[in-house]
Amino acid sequence: WAHWPLPSLTGFVVGHAGLYQALAMFAVAYFIIGMTVLSVCAIATNGALDAGGAYYMISRALGPEFGGSIGIMFFLANVCGSALYVLGLVEAVVDSFGIPPGQEAGTGVHVLPQSYWFELLYGTVLLALCLLVCLVGASIYAKATFLIFLIVAAVLGTILVSFFATRPLKVPIRLPKGNGTETDNGFFTGFSLNTLRDNLGGQYEEDYTTGQMMSFSSVFAVMFNGCTGIMAGSNMSGDLKRPSYSIPRGTISAVLFTYLVYNLLAFLMCATCNRILLQKDYGFLRDISIFPPLVTVGIYAATLSAAMSNLIGASRILYALARDDLFGRALALAKKTSASGNPVMAVILSWLVVQVVLFSGKLNTIASVVTIFFLLVYATVNLACLALEWASAPNFRPTFRYFTWHTCLLGIAGCCVMMFLISPVSASASLGFLLLLLLALHYLSPSSTWGYISQALIFHQVRKYLLMLDVRKDHVKFWRPQMLLMVQNPRGSARLIDFVNDLKKSGLYVLGHVELQDLDMLPSDPLQPQQDSWLSLVDKLNVKAFVSLTLAPSVRHGVRQLLFTSGLGGMRPNTLVLGFYDDEAPQDGLSRHPAFTSTREEVPLGFPPLRAATTPKLLSAREYVGIVADALKMLRNVLLARQLESLDKAWELRRAASPPPTIHVWPVNLLRPDSARYADTCSLFLLQMACVLNMARAWRRARLRLFLCVEAGTMPHAQEEKLRQLLKDLRIQAQIQLVPWDAITRLHWQTCQGPSGGPAEEEEDEEGVVNFPTNTTQVSDEYVCAANKLVLEQSPAPAVRFLYLPRPPADTSLYPLYLHQLELLTRGLGPTVLVHGVSAVTSTQL
Repeated sequence: WAHWPLPSLTGFVVGHAGLYQALAMFAVAYFIIGMTVLSVCAIATNGALDAGGAYYMISRALGPEFGGSIGIMFFLANVCGSALYVLGLVEAVVDSFGIPPGQEAGTGVHVLPQSYWFELLYGTVLLALCLLVCLVGASIYAKATFLIFLIVAAVLGTILVSFFATRPLKVPIRLPKGNGTETDNGFFTGFSLNTLRDNLGGQYEEDYTTGQMMSFSSVFAVMFNGCTGIMAGSNMSGDLKRPSYSIPRGTISAVLFTYLVYNLLAFLMCATCNRILLQKDYGFLRDISIFPPLVTVGIYAATLSAAMSNLIGASRILYALARDDLFGRALALAKKTSASGNPVMAVILSWLVVQVVLFSGKLNTIASVVTIFFLLVYATVNLACLALEWASAPNFRPTFRYFTWHTCLLGIAGCCVMMFLISPVSASASLGFLLLLLLALHYLSPSSTWGYISQALIFHQVRKYLLMLDVRKDHVKFWRPQMLLMVQNPRGSARLIDFVNDLKKSGLYVLGHVELQDLDMLPSDPLQPQQDSWLSLVDKLNVKAFVSLTLAPSVRHGVRQLLFTSGLGGMRPNTLVLGFYDDEAPQDGLSRHPAFTSTREEVPLGFPPLRAATTPKLLSAREYVGIVADALKMLRNVLLARQLESLDKAWELRRAASPPPTIHVWPVNLLRPDSARYADTCSLFLLQMACVLNMARAWRRARLRLFLCVEAGTMPHAQEEKLRQLLKDLRIQAQIQLVPWDAITRLHWQTCQGPSGGPAEEEEDEEGVVNFPTNTTQVSDEYVCAANKLVLEQSPAPAVRFLYLPRPPADTSLYPLYLHQLELLTRGLGPTVLVHGVSAVTSTQL
C-alpha cells in the first residue's frame, strides 16, 4: 500500500540545493518521518484500529477536541496533497504532449493545448479517474496500487541502469519566455568528477514552471510532499485485515526503502547531470533513459497512485469524523456507505473539495500549505504517543517497543522547527486555525466515551506532586483553609455549599455525606449510584469541590470516618463545617438556585425530598455537639453555619454601592464575659476566616467591621489602639467599632455569684480552650438573650456575621444546654458563622 513519490522530485531538489543540502534535506525529512513512524507503530500496536488512521489514533489518545481538529487538518492535508499530485501529473502530461508555447498547432505527439483552463480540464479528467477507482472500493485500489508498484519498480530499475548504460549526450530544453520559447542545452556527462564537484553546493534559481525564486525552505516544502506516503497505510486502517501487523512492517519498510533510493538517486544525478539539466528539465530522466516510454509511464503511474492514495485517505478520515458525530449534522451525509461498506459519499465529498483546490493551478503554490498541514499532523501523532508514554497507564502496552518519550519529543521539535522554517506565516495561520477548531469542539462537541489522556496525565502529575507535598514542611505563612462541609441533603444546602466555596481560598474543599445503612445487610454499595448525582451537583453549582460519601451506623461515626480518611497526604481537611442544629424546617434552595432555574435544566433526581417539619431528625442534639467535640479533639477547626440559606449573595453584593455590604466580626467569646480576650488562637482564626471571605472575588466590595466589647474603666482607647496595631501587623483592613457592654456583663455577674459572694473559682485553661468547663451552667438565658440583642442592634445589618464559638463542655450531659445557648445567641441574626479555631493560622513574617 505504500506508493512511490514523483521520480523526478530528486532532480528538482538536487538541481537547486546541491548534493550536500539535498542529503541534509533528506536526513531532516526522514528524521522527522522516522520519529513519527515509531509513534505510529506504537499506537497502532496498542489495540484494535478502526477507520481514520492518524485521526483515529489521535482522537482515541488525546480526546475528541484534539482528534477532531487534527482530523480536519489531516483531511485538508490529504485533499491538498491529492490536488498537488494531480497538478504534478498534469504538468508531466503537458510537458510530454503539450503544444509548445508560441505555436498555434502541435506537431507529432505535441497535440494538447496549454492554458490555465485546459490544464484545469486535464486535472479534472485525471481526478475523475481517481474518483472511479475509489468509488469501486479499497480492494480495487489495493490491486491498482500493487500493479503501479510493479511498474514503478521496473522504472526504477531502468533508471538505475540508464545512469551506467547511457552515453554522454546533449539534451535540448525548451523554456517558456514571454509568449514564445527559448532553447537551452543540458548535458548528461556520464560519471564525471567535475560534474559532481559542480553539483555539490547549492545554487537556487527561479522555478521555470512558476517563475518563483527557490530557497532552502521552498525546495524542502516540495520535497517533503514526496515523503508523506507514510500515512497511506494508517489511513487505510479500517480496510486492512491486520492493521496492527501490517502498519508497522509496511511503513518501516517503505521509509527505509525510499530513503535509500532518494540518496542513491541524488548521488547518481549529481555525478552525471549538469546543473542546467537538473534545474530546467524536471523530466530529464526520460531523456537519458534507455527506454523513455517506460519512464513516462512510471511517472504517470506513480503520480496517479499518490493522488488516489491521498483521495481515498481523505475520504476515510472524513467518514471517521462523520461517524464519530463530532461535527453533528454538518458531516451527516458522509456517513452513507455502499452495500460493501465503502463510504461512497465521503469519497464524493472529498473529490469535490479536491476539485476546488485544483483551481489554484500551480503545483508549488500549495506545496508549502500541504507540507505544514502534514507536519502539524505528524507533530500531533508524536504528541499522542508522548502523552500515552508519560501517562504510564498500565493498559498502554504496545507490542512495538522501539520508541521512547525521547523519540516522540524529537519528532515534535523537528516538525515545529521545520513548519516555521518553511513559512512562518502559514505555520502561524495553521496553528491559529487548529486552536479555533479546538475551542469550537471543546464547547460544542458531545462528550465521548473514548477516555481522555488529559485525565491520565493529570493523575500522574498530581500523584507525583502529592508525594512531594510534605506535611512536615508546613508553615503558618502558607496556611490555607481546607474544608470538609457535611451535607445531609443538597436540596437544603445549595447556598451554604456556595458560601463555603468562597471561604476555601484555593484550598481543599470536600462535600461530605453520611448514609445511615449497614453494608452487611445490603446486596451492593448504595453510594455508587449516588456519586454521579453529587458530581453533577458540583458541576452545576460551579464549585471547586470533591465529593466523599460514606456508610455508617450513625452520623457521628460517619463524620469521624470522613475526618480521618478524606484527602491524601498534605491535602487533608483542617476545618469542619456543619449546618446549625435547630428546629427550623429545611427549605428547598436547590430548585430556586440560578443553576437550576433554567427550563432546560432539571434538579438532580438522585437526591430525596427534604424531610418534613414533623419528621424526626437523623441525629440528636447530644450527637451533634459530640461531632463538634470530636473535631476539636482531632485538632480540626470548626465552623457552624446558621441561616446561610437565607443569604442572597447576588443581591447583597449588587445592592447600592453606598454603603457597601458589611461583614460583622465579633472576636470575643460572648458566652464568657469574664474574659474579653481577642488575641487568642480562636479569635485570630475567626479574624482570618472573615478576611479570607473578604478576599474572595465576589466579596471584595464588602467591608469588614470588627466589634470590640469594652467596659467602663478599662481604657477602651488603649485597647482599640492595640487591636488596630494587631490588624496592621496582620495586614487586615477593618473598621473597629467600640461596643460598651457593661449592662450585659452586669446581668452575668448578678447570676453567677458564688456562696461566698465572689465569682466562681476559675480553672486554668490551656491554649485554645477558651471557656471554663463549668461556664456553661453559669451563663443565664437572660444574659445570652441580652448578648444576642447587643449583636442584633449593630447597624446597618450585615451580609454575614462571624461569632466566636466556645468549646463544648467536658461534661456530655451539658451538651443540650450548650446547644441551647448557641441557639439563643444566634437567634434572628440572619446569616451567621460560629467559628472555633485550634491552630495558628496568622503570621506577621515575610
